[in-house]
Amino acid sequence: MKRLTYLMLFLLVALVAKAQQAKYVFYFIGDGMGLNQVNTTEMYLGEQQGRIGTEPLCFASFPVAGMATTFSASNSITDSAAGGTALATGVKTYNGAIGVDANKERVMSVAERAKRAGKKVGVTTSVSVDHATPAAFYGHQPDRSMYYEIALQLPEAGFDFYAGSGFLKPARTFDKKDAPSIYPIIEQAGYTIARGIDEYQAKAGDADKMVLIQKDGTDASSLPYAIDRNEGDLTLAQITESAIDFLSRDNKKGFFLMVEGGKIDWTCHSNDPATMVKEVIDMDNAVRVAYEFYKKHPKETLIVITADHETGGLGLGNSNYTLNLKSLDCQKQSVDLLSRALTDLRKAKGNKATWEDVKALLTERMGFWGELTPTWEQEKMLRDEFESSFVRNKVVFEESLYSKTEPLAAVAKKVLSQMSKLGWTTGSHSAEYVPVFAVGAGSKLFMGKMDNTDIPKRIAKAAGYKW
Repeated sequence: MKRLTYLMLFLLVALVAKAQQAKYVFYFIGDGMGLNQVNTTEMYLGEQQGRIGTEPLCFASFPVAGMATTFSASNSITDSAAGGTALATGVKTYNGAIGVDANKERVMSVAERAKRAGKKVGVTTSVSVDHATPAAFYGHQPDRSMYYEIALQLPEAGFDFYAGSGFLKPARTFDKKDAPSIYPIIEQAGYTIARGIDEYQAKAGDADKMVLIQKDGTDASSLPYAIDRNEGDLTLAQITESAIDFLSRDNKKGFFLMVEGGKIDWTCHSNDPATMVKEVIDMDNAVRVAYEFYKKHPKETLIVITADHETGGLGLGNSNYTLNLKSLDCQKQSVDLLSRALTDLRKAKGNKATWEDVKALLTERMGFWGELTPTWEQEKMLRDEFESSFVRNKVVFEESLYSKTEPLAAVAKKVLSQMSKLGWTTGSHSAEYVPVFAVGAGSKLFMGKMDNTDIPKRIAKAAGYKW
């Protein structure tokens, strides 16, 4: 009788443990999103409400919060490849590595473990599908710049759903011989390629596996910044919605979905604060889509939010114990588009644009001399750069990892950072902690301080994937 009681107790514990496992896993990665990127966005939203304090983002309201270290095996400051590999595989590696360890040996990602466990798997991003973070979940290459080779491993991984802006090198040259385009290779492997949401909706019903990218003729490197978005542009929220729709169909075993907000990093490399805030909000909108799914399946769903590293060394406050984040609303487009507009102005005026021409553009796009009043020093910074690059034609573009910026646009973003009382220590990555937020089945595993390599292992534990 005692033995039967123990057996029944064991079975009951096993059933409870199984019931608490995460059947549906969402893994959101805000590339470059440190603690201060989140805090700045919430303080900005608070100021939008006309008060001092934070207006919480959806993901920052989750009941479980922690923080993670991000150093790589080769550097105190990681790049996105090593950071992405750590978040995907639980293994430290050298900067530049994709899905391989420090000895260049393949390591299995949590997404691959989910697939082995019988789950449907999706890997999605707001940048190209072969970029560092998404690549780390399905690819295995010694160098992140091997975009074509990485893309060829997409069908090899056999995941069910991929999405992003496109591919950086859909064809390339090997030994002076043209390699075939990856698109027919992907299609021959059983994937349906949908270009835009309309095509996705038309094709998804008959598709076994799906790759969703932007429409033809659109930049393959990334989705547009949220601040620059036009009607009809593909969004990260739409990608998340489509992934849930596709992975949920005829699926009793559950799914694993990674979603990257990839352009938070890009705008922080440029030290462009207004664009950064809108990118964090944009990722939060994608999280809200997942959270709606969670509310329907609260006992079976886990949502984890983190970042691969912080970018920019962002600090809140540069003088007088004040912030003025509402000034960020005066910027109407990214610094990238402002830079393009200044170049167009130069060409349209035959290199004879006046200070009044430039002032009118900066007033329209940045709010200077309109909603915002530059100090004498700030106006001098702008005027001096105008004299140099527009009058004397000494045009030296500022280069960051993902953009080349007209010198006057570079000064304009510095002025706006000063006005909003934000500071930047670098145009690269930093070694700052990154946030970890979680809700749902197994979420308590993500409380407190951890290393980035702990996160995929804890996801696997929460979901019951074999490690």
